[in-house]
Amino acid sequence: MAGGLAGVALQLQQAALWPWPAYAAVLGLALLGAALLAWARRWRGRGLAVFLIALGLLYALCGLRAAAFLAHALQPDLEGRDLQVTGVVAAMPQSRETGLRLRLAVESARCDGQIVQLPPLIDLSWYAAGPGDDAPAQPPPAVHAGERWRLTVRLKAPHGGRNPHGFDYELWLWEQGVQATGYVRSSDRLDALYGPPVRLAATWRYPVERLRERVRDAILRTLAPGADAVRQRAVGVVAALVTGDQRAIERTDWDLFRATGVAHLMSISGLHITLFAWIAAAAIGRAWRRSTRLCLLLPAPTAALAGGVLLAGAYALFSGWGVPAQRTVCMLATVALLRLSGRR
Repeated sequence: MAGGLAGVALQLQQAALWPWPAYAAVLGLALLGAALLAWARRWRGRGLAVFLIALGLLYALCGLRAAAFLAHALQPDLEGRDLQVTGVVAAMPQSRETGLRLRLAVESARCDGQIVQLPPLIDLSWYAAGPGDDAPAQPPPAVHAGERWRLTVRLKAPHGGRNPHGFDYELWLWEQGVQATGYVRSSDRLDALYGPPVRLAATWRYPVERLRERVRDAILRTLAPGADAVRQRAVGVVAALVTGDQRAIERTDWDLFRATGVAHLMSISGLHITLFAWIAAAAIGRAWRRSTRLCLLLPAPTAALAGGVLLAGAYALFSGWGVPAQRTVCMLATVALLRLSGRR
């Protein structure tokens, strides 16, 4: 484990990525070393060899993943140009006073009639627009997760601020798998040239995001009508705590939470997942003990333990499957397996 962590840390310190064949060569050498280590039963310095092999394996795998991700980056010559994009909404759209914010999984793209390659995931802003400067702005049409749309967009590569200790927007987008941001373009001239934005179909893709959106919209419909500005912000916090949709919280509220030291409580963390697993296991165990037939089929402690882990995994998936949630589910599953196997 120490070698693997050292390999990942070493790769993350690279100022620039190597070409992917270099990482493939390191991976091949590490696999060769592992094969030789398995063949040679007696080998002096076996611990050091295992450390170096693990270091090489994780270094190469981390580098290959980064190189593969970077290969899909937005081409510089496509920045700031009108692109006709067809894709599926991959996450819950975020409604703002100025319009919508949505994440699109790109299926195809064209520029001046030619097929071009875009990053797999892009973040788009769809601003409210009016027919004239004096006319009220018209909000964008309703957009839902899982829908396929054809849009005219302009994109740029992500750029974050360099303020020390500030939010690293570019790094956050990298973690989300997003390699381009931009906005939807729509005007009489563009609509006549490329066609207006069109909803093509509702697809089966992203079922979890569709469910999260329905739950979030139900919360907003129930709590938001007639609320003042302060309550509107509170509704966003409630939606974030239930669905894990952190983007529902206003930036000013995030600043307040960070200043007061409670920002970690506003996201679905390992603590939330663990508490949910404990409550779910207790409820399942209590209900299971009421049935003699179920207890004869499977002991109540075993059913409670397995059910708690499974429901915790389902809740982590529903809340967005972030890294803290993934780590917690893996730890809960490990503890459950150890207890079921009788080990301490």
